[in-house]
Amino acid sequence: MQVQETKADKLFNTTNIVILVVILLLTLYPLWFIVSASISNPDLVNSGKMLLWPKDISFAGYKSIFHDSSILRGYFNTILYTVGGTVINLIVTVMAGYALSRKDFVGGKFFTIMFLITMFFSGGLIPTFMTVKSVGLYNSPWVMVILGATSMTNIIITRTFFQTTIPTEVQEAAQIDGCSNIRLFLQVVLPLSSAIVAVMALFSAVAHWNGYFTALIYIRDEQWKPLQIVLRETLLKSQFNANLLQQGGDTAGLLQEELRAAEQIKYALIVIASLPVMAMYPFVQKYFVKGVTLGSVKG
Repeated sequence: MQVQETKADKLFNTTNIVILVVILLLTLYPLWFIVSASISNPDLVNSGKMLLWPKDISFAGYKSIFHDSSILRGYFNTILYTVGGTVINLIVTVMAGYALSRKDFVGGKFFTIMFLITMFFSGGLIPTFMTVKSVGLYNSPWVMVILGATSMTNIIITRTFFQTTIPTEVQEAAQIDGCSNIRLFLQVVLPLSSAIVAVMALFSAVAHWNGYFTALIYIRDEQWKPLQIVLRETLLKSQFNANLLQQGGDTAGLLQEELRAAEQIKYALIVIASLPVMAMYPFVQKYFVKGVTLGSVKG
């Protein structure tokens, strides 16, 4: 039976659609502008003549970036840190969340309180730096995947999922049939927890891909720097060259060319750094929304 819409309903729906379309355009425009600016003439971008579609198309910014071997090395390192770090995050988070969700876990409340304390108090940058250096992780790629291998917020979300989604009767029935705790976790609980595993994988992967501060503090060797650090150094180098030319006096032509290249490289770097996550997001959006709902409603 089809419900007949009143004039008030039609007005309400139309208003909602208009508002949502405006919000969509406001969200998409900055992204589209950056993509267009990365392949447009920098002079037209700076003068405000390029507002939507690319003008005087040139891929010089992308060519400059990919001629630099450090960019490709940074990409490989970031993929390595993202995959390795996500796997470690998943193992630690899911296992800790499951243990804290069990009512028969001895000392569960004590460990939960100890974990919660770390959400509000940290050791600070200098003690953390000294600890990292003393255990041999300074300037090592392992620091990118081990430091911050878990998040208490994610553990709480995971624990809540296990408590509210996995029926206790299922676990009890498996134990009555002689299932050990490890087998119960691997063969009963995990197959029923694909949603929370996907959510935690998404959260961890995005965090590792955008990881910047850890590498800035603890990584000095060029061969282990992630993409975010390499892109920052590339941008700073192009701007530094422009400043040197500016101080040269009679090199106005070179200065103008360097400034134009730096401007185009800036937009191209943003596209390169954001593209993998933006390409992945549409496929995992439903898990992302589900994870946010789990944390906000039941956390």
